[in-house]
Amino acid sequence: MAVRLHRVTLPGSICRADGQLLVCQHAYDIPAGKSPVLRLRQAGGDLVGEYLDSFERVWDAARPPE
Repeated sequence: MAVRLHRVTLPGSICRADGQLLVCQHAYDIPAGKSPVLRLRQAGGDLVGEYLDSFERVWDAARPPE
């Protein structure tokens, strides 16, 4: 497992593991613990590809914790 830190403001959180994505969609006036979470896997559509591209761009700019 790898962890990196970034300073990017994101409208959601993306966790990637075992070929799947967990995407927490932050919504106005909903506490983070109650925000909707999408469980996605690559199935040929553009949605997962867009999230993966976003994840990779942030990951590439992030740095390991010191």
